[in-house]
Amino acid sequence: MTAPYVIRDVADPWAMRALEDVQVAAWGYADREVLPGTMFRISAATGGIVLGAYPASGVGGDVDVPVGLAYGFPAVVGGQTWHHSHLLAVRPEWRGSGLAVALKLAQRERARAQGHTRMTWTFDPLVARNARLNLGKLGAVARSYHPDWYALSADRHAAEPADRLMIEWELTREHAERPPEPAEGAVALAALPDTAPGEVVTGLDAGRVLVEVPTRPETLSVETRRAWRLALREALGTYLDTGFEVSGLARDGERALYVLTRRG
Repeated sequence: MTAPYVIRDVADPWAMRALEDVQVAAWGYADREVLPGTMFRISAATGGIVLGAYPASGVGGDVDVPVGLAYGFPAVVGGQTWHHSHLLAVRPEWRGSGLAVALKLAQRERARAQGHTRMTWTFDPLVARNARLNLGKLGAVARSYHPDWYALSADRHAAEPADRLMIEWELTREHAERPPEPAEGAVALAALPDTAPGEVVTGLDAGRVLVEVPTRPETLSVETRRAWRLALREALGTYLDTGFEVSGLARDGERALYVLTRRG
């Protein structure tokens, strides 16, 4: 079947400006949080990758109004280079269309053409639907946990922690979707009957560890959501620091659980 969208490199400054609206639609960003078109412009001229997704002709909608974007740039740390993907955004009405995966695969092609063998990006560990995209559909893994990665409000102490998992995607192998994981392994974190997180169990002597994550964090109270963030920080951070990687997301009925396996 023909995809209902087309993905193309964005080089025109006015087309880059239109990508600002995609960020607002996708995440409800305030003005100061939106990555401006001017940054896309200079980045694209210096090795960055700026992709826009647009409705295909005949699908409906203006073919020049973007419905998604992917953006990344070359990273250089300690003499190693790779491509870091900073933004992936899809308008809400286009979610579930396969566009997010298509944008990431297009970004992968361009990063490989530049000679990169690895791509990284971050995601919120409290958002299980993103985990399914990153770990399952794209077949990537997470190997490091970063507390307070972003400052999302002016008050350090009152802000909800903006922790992130760092995804690593190997680009030398052909892309393959990882099948759904079975909910099997030693449980390091599980929900209590009242939806709050239970105690974190560290030091499990197992090759496969499960860490539960709420499937609808937006319905939780502020206090319960914060408790989950801190519990995930302890569980994921501890096991990633001791030789594990997050390699998948398992479902057990209505429950979602991160699958952690020992690095090979």
